[in-house]
Amino acid sequence: MKCSAILLTLFLLSACTINSPVSKYPVPLRSDNSSITQLAKSDFDRMADMEMEANTQSLRSLMIKLYKRNPNELKKSNSDNAETMTNSVFDQAKQHHWRFKQLQNKQDIEAIFLAFKSDYNDDRVLAFIVGMQTMMATAHNNKTDFYMTDELDPQKIYNVARNIEIAAWKLSNSRDENGQLFLLTNEINETNRNLSFEREFGKMIGRTDFYAIALAEKSQRLISRIAQGIASAVFLPF
Repeated sequence: MKCSAILLTLFLLSACTINSPVSKYPVPLRSDNSSITQLAKSDFDRMADMEMEANTQSLRSLMIKLYKRNPNELKKSNSDNAETMTNSVFDQAKQHHWRFKQLQNKQDIEAIFLAFKSDYNDDRVLAFIVGMQTMMATAHNNKTDFYMTDELDPQKIYNVARNIEIAAWKLSNSRDENGQLFLLTNEINETNRNLSFEREFGKMIGRTDFYAIALAEKSQRLISRIAQGIASAVFLPF
């Protein structure tokens, strides 16, 4: 019990960084803090709540950043404003379970791959974000609110952390037949140095890894660590 309390404290401290003054899109506090609800949660359930909520907020932030760097993708979805489009997507997702007709209802890794297909003509930003969000959700048994009766697999969550690494690499390196990046992200040149995408992905990987390792320790389950070169890595099952 003492160990889990220490882990929760460390996780809370690490999560605080996303609410720092430099964060433009802070993560809101969870609204359901009733004593009855909290009694049904262990420390690890609360960690899972925060991990999913913080990573979802990171994806919202990334979606806005991607639309601003790639305005042509925003135009494909007929929206004038990156923030409005992002809010609309996340609101629709709750009603339609993250299924979008322009993605042929694809989710998880299949949706991520759409963003990097040469013959895909619809919104690549939407495809990438929907794929990332649903990939994380699948590894967490398609839940965002966790209780003592829930059982998460630390291996699946660890694998998703590796998949986030692979997706981030693809986003920064995948090019079309003309050698152009499918989506623009970080910008480094003589006048600009924007690494905000890299930092946001780093936060997501750190949170997910931390929770996977803590959960493995708690359940006394070993995590199989597969070594892959990032450039040639394939997405892991989850």
